[in-house]
Amino acid sequence: MENFLSLKLEETLFESLAKINFKAPTPIQAKAIPIALDGKDILGTAQTGTGKTGAFGIPLVNYLLKTKKETALVMTPTRELATQVMQTMNNLIGRGNIRTALLIGGDSMQKQLKQMRRNPRLIVGTPGRINDHLKRKTLKLNNTSFLVLDESDRMLDMGFTPQINQVLQTVPKKHQTLLFSATLPGNILRLAEKYLNQPVRISVGSTSTPIEKIKQEVLRVNDGDKYNQLIKQIYIRQGSILIFVKTRRNAEKMVKRLKYDDHDADAIHGNLRQNKRDRVIKAFRNNHFRILVGTDVASRGLDIPAIKHVINFDLPQVPEDFIHRIGRTARAGAEGSALSFIGNEDKSKWNAIQRLIDPSFRAELGNKAKRRGKRRGRSFERRGSRRDRNRFTDKKRNNQDRQHENQNERNGRSFSFNKKFNGKKKGFKKRFFNKKKRFSGKKKFFRD
Repeated sequence: MENFLSLKLEETLFESLAKINFKAPTPIQAKAIPIALDGKDILGTAQTGTGKTGAFGIPLVNYLLKTKKETALVMTPTRELATQVMQTMNNLIGRGNIRTALLIGGDSMQKQLKQMRRNPRLIVGTPGRINDHLKRKTLKLNNTSFLVLDESDRMLDMGFTPQINQVLQTVPKKHQTLLFSATLPGNILRLAEKYLNQPVRISVGSTSTPIEKIKQEVLRVNDGDKYNQLIKQIYIRQGSILIFVKTRRNAEKMVKRLKYDDHDADAIHGNLRQNKRDRVIKAFRNNHFRILVGTDVASRGLDIPAIKHVINFDLPQVPEDFIHRIGRTARAGAEGSALSFIGNEDKSKWNAIQRLIDPSFRAELGNKAKRRGKRRGRSFERRGSRRDRNRFTDKKRNNQDRQHENQNERNGRSFSFNKKFNGKKKGFKKRFFNKKKRFSGKKKFFRD
């Protein structure tokens, strides 16, 4: 399939494709769309950034345009991915009269209830919030005949298996399912075997190797010098940068330090409110700041063409996440780079990543980094500048001082309790010794 014109699509959809400049299909789209248009189930795997949204979005919208009452459901692992899928769907719908609803966690429930009262025919959402609406009975799936599970491996990794099972058991038995995944572990195969009806297996490229246009680099660092090396890399690189760290706390600390060093940066992680996450992504996409620091919540679902460099400041715990992380760059045929910091404790993680990419890989990373000096526990989050340390120390001391003041001042009095206690103690002591004297001699006692 060289172009979309060879497909039997609704005229409205052709207009939408032309408007959003969808001309030539990507490899995954060329394979998946004709099969999906025939009404068959699909088990598809492809690298991130290869056009999977269009692969299921085009046949889904075409199906809704052809039918009148049937509905479709798309489930994604993250809010960001759900939002982006919905944007693509709305673009594909164009002037087609199809109501939609976006059901994601962190968003206003009242807003979503308003959308559901309009009887939407296309619903995009995350498993948790979709199940919330099922329990509330504000969402009914009895007319759902088109189901898409996007980034299924990620949904299972995030613990959404019960929610996915609930949805799959609620939809009518007669429906079409398109399951897409970046990787194909055993739990995905078991899910497909259980719920898909003779699916057509589609695979484009290796799911365990990065996109060819990504330039990969490795920098061996000591823990104590890690942040300084990061600053050097930021200075020598041009274009937008996505930095991956382990935790939400690390992301926030790094952003604070980067801003202190006069670098425009912001963070994205799972603890942000949805409106804040949306603002951060929008600002980054519009080049309002250059550096985005994120946890693995950003490794999936972020479709930002402008990302030029990905830096793994901390390596991922799961080797497969490495592929998803660096897949944030070099999207839609563009070029990009991925830099990974290898520290003293990263040897085993890095070897696992290399074995995933190349099963014939033999460990070759030595202990060079360890021999360069051991300043363990001195990462960027602890070091900080003297000014930063003093500022936070002073704040802590002030808080402690206020606590002591509150404890020492009760109802406008200060330490009056000590005087009372001393007096009682003195009185007690006097009475005690009087009694002791009284019983010291039996003869005197009986004479009294």
